[in-house]
This record gives sequence, structure tokens and C-alpha cells, in this order.
Amino acid sequence: MQTVAMLRAGLKLTDELLTLASASHNGEDFHREGARRILATVGLEESALQNTPDIPGYEPAKQEWLAAGREPSSVAQNCSGKHAAMLATCVIAGWDLKTYRDPSHPLQQLMAQTLTELTGEAISAIGIDGCGAPVMALSPLGLARGFGTLAAADPESDEGRVADSMRQHPLWLSGTGRDVAELISGVPGLIAKDGAEAVYAVGLPDGRGLAVKIADGSHRARTVVTMAALRAMGLEDPDGVLAKVADEPVMGHGERVGAVEAFDL
Repeated sequence: MQTVAMLRAGLKLTDELLTLASASHNGEDFHREGARRILATVGLEESALQNTPDIPGYEPAKQEWLAAGREPSSVAQNCSGKHAAMLATCVIAGWDLKTYRDPSHPLQQLMAQTLTELTGEAISAIGIDGCGAPVMALSPLGLARGFGTLAAADPESDEGRVADSMRQHPLWLSGTGRDVAELISGVPGLIAKDGAEAVYAVGLPDGRGLAVKIADGSHRARTVVTMAALRAMGLEDPDGVLAKVADEPVMGHGERVGAVEAFDL
């Protein structure tokens, strides 16, 4: 939804780079290079990024990073694509770059307005996300409504462009081994995104949306509950994608000893 706001402000990205603007990615090589490519479209370098420095989240990339003795970097952090896109938007719109994270900045104001439009509710609070950008609070209902709106949007609209980019390039939205990419790839027309503190949002092409929040912030139950909710909504799963994504084993002594399961109370 924030990417929709950036397109409305004149952001000129297509294909996988548009997806990367919406991503919480693994920090793999192609994610980092993509963030640099976004910045290069407006003549910026990665030193312009203000998101919190971090190391890659994808384990092989993480181990390679550590073995090389590299320090945490903004471009490796999972929101670098979004921050690169925010900076590119500011260059195009003629807005200040140094203060792009300020909630009073024109870009952040436009994002708040766009979120309100797409979700049908006002922003209830503004905090600071882990990446340093403003995080705008919505109810689960509003989040679900927003994702349903995106998933059912006209392909020629900004909303439709964002949704289609997610469908076409799911690995750029999340990364290798992530359930979001597997779910989007396996269910035609669906869009999805996971988030911090065990949030999961899904939009279906018929306009329905789903938002799940695990209260304690633990990710172990997040996917299991989301897939169970999608089945309860009547989503067909002929290829077993939902069952595969929902498989969350419990390990003991290096062996599978059980699984996390969702059930009705």
C-alpha cells in the first residue's frame, strides 16, 4: 500500500524493482543489488539509505557475510528496497531527502492518506518501525480490506500494478525459502506479505482479504493459523500448497517429534 502511494507521487519502477519496493526481503545478493539499482535510477548511491544497518536474514547469505568479516549495512537490511524506493520518489517529486523518514514529510503524509483510502479507516497511531521509517497502525480488519482491494484492483491502476508485480516476482518480495513466495507462486491471483511481530496479510482476486496477528509476536504459529483461515474461507487447494506451507514441525533432539496445528475452540 505504501508502494501505491509512491507510484502516485511519480515513482518510475517496473517489474522486479517495483516488487522490491514492497519487500521485506532476505538480503540475498539480488535483493541488495536491486536496491542499488533503484537508487541508481535517480543518481543516488547506497550511502543515501537511512534504514537500520543489518546483516542478511537468509542463512547462507548471512554466513557468507559473517565469514567475510563485513559490518551490518543498510542495503542488507530487509527494508532496503522500500527505503531506496522512498528516496527515488523524493528525487522525482522534488522532496527533501534527508528528512524522508519524518512523519511530517510529504511522502509520509501521502502514504498515510493512501493507507486510509485503501483500508477504509484512519491511521490510529504512528510509531517507528524497526527499519527507522514511520509505522502506521491499522486494525486487522483494515489491513485485510487493504490487501483485498489490491488483489482485486484493475491491472492498469497503481494498485493493480503493485499486486501484479508481487505475483510475478514473489522471490523479490521475500526470498529463498520463504513461505510468502511459495504461497503466491502456488495460488493463482493471491497476494500476501508477512510482517514483524507475527503479522500475515493475504488478498484474494475476488476482493476478499485476510489479516492474521499472533498476539505474542511469535512466528511459529503465524503461517499455520493463516493457512487454516484460508481453508476456512473456502480457498481451494488442489495442489496441496496450503498444507505444505502450513507444515510447521516441532523438533526434538534433531528429529521431528510433532507439529504446530490450528484448531477451533
